[in-house]
Amino acid sequence: MHAILITEPGPADVLAWTEVPDPVPGEGEVLVDVAATAANRADVNQRQGNYPPPPGASEYPGLECSGHVAALGPGTGDSGWSVGDPVCALLSGGGYAERVAVPAGQLLPIPRGVDLVTAAALPEAACTVWSNVFMTAGLRSGETLLVHGGGSGIGTFAIQLAHARGARVVATAGSAEKLDRCRELGADAGIDYHRERFPDRVKEETGGAGADVVLDIMGGSYLADNVRSLNVGGRLVIIGLMGGRSGELDLGRLLVKRLSVHATTLRSRPLEEKAAIVAGVAEHVWPLVADGSVRPIVDRTLPLARAAEAHSIMESSAHVGKIVLTR
Repeated sequence: MHAILITEPGPADVLAWTEVPDPVPGEGEVLVDVAATAANRADVNQRQGNYPPPPGASEYPGLECSGHVAALGPGTGDSGWSVGDPVCALLSGGGYAERVAVPAGQLLPIPRGVDLVTAAALPEAACTVWSNVFMTAGLRSGETLLVHGGGSGIGTFAIQLAHARGARVVATAGSAEKLDRCRELGADAGIDYHRERFPDRVKEETGGAGADVVLDIMGGSYLADNVRSLNVGGRLVIIGLMGGRSGELDLGRLLVKRLSVHATTLRSRPLEEKAAIVAGVAEHVWPLVADGSVRPIVDRTLPLARAAEAHSIMESSAHVGKIVLTR
């Protein structure tokens, strides 16, 4: 088969469409013929040499895909999947390829109303948002969610899902055009992080209370302001370190306001945890996708062999939603 190989850590042009050995499904795995995958910030970090795949995962980038079941590996005869089934999948790596071996517990059906290619934009965002905003932070109807990077794949999905489940949403983004898109997707308020201090605007939008949950992709540079933005009993969930690994944390503020700070990754979690997240997405999120309350936002679609172009677009932030890569 062919796959996108990272020839060496570096800029986007180190990605090469290369002939490689076919994957062989191991115990509990299913082989999927890939129809499409999607570019994620983690793929960029891996290409740069900053985010290696976990032990045992494919060396090729790609944290999600859609396609058809090509073969059932050992121990998957009673998994409920059959050869030829259309699926999408959460991956630890390997999506930038013509075939990938996937643990059976990380497969999802294609939601009703979504075509096979577009479905590739769903698994990583859906699983990230569901596990962090709802399973970890416990966002409830009537609460306020602050989403950083509202125009990203994660951001566009978080806005829609929180809105569909009855939360109020405040989103940050870097342009008026992206903020307009955030509002179209269900954000109640938008903050241009180039022009405004988001803690002040969050307090203004919540009558002085603050956000109940913050979904953060920045890390260190936003840590202090994220804590300032929280309501009493608020929960901060950090899922990215685009603003660095360290920052100042006011423990007194945490004590007085009974705040909690969580930091999570999805890629390296044990198979059992990922299977539980996927099952939760199938039960709680897929019905909202099927009825149109939540939809995959695809900025553009490119051939997989042009993955370097997709990475360059992502690094420039010249997109809203996901960049899908097709066979």
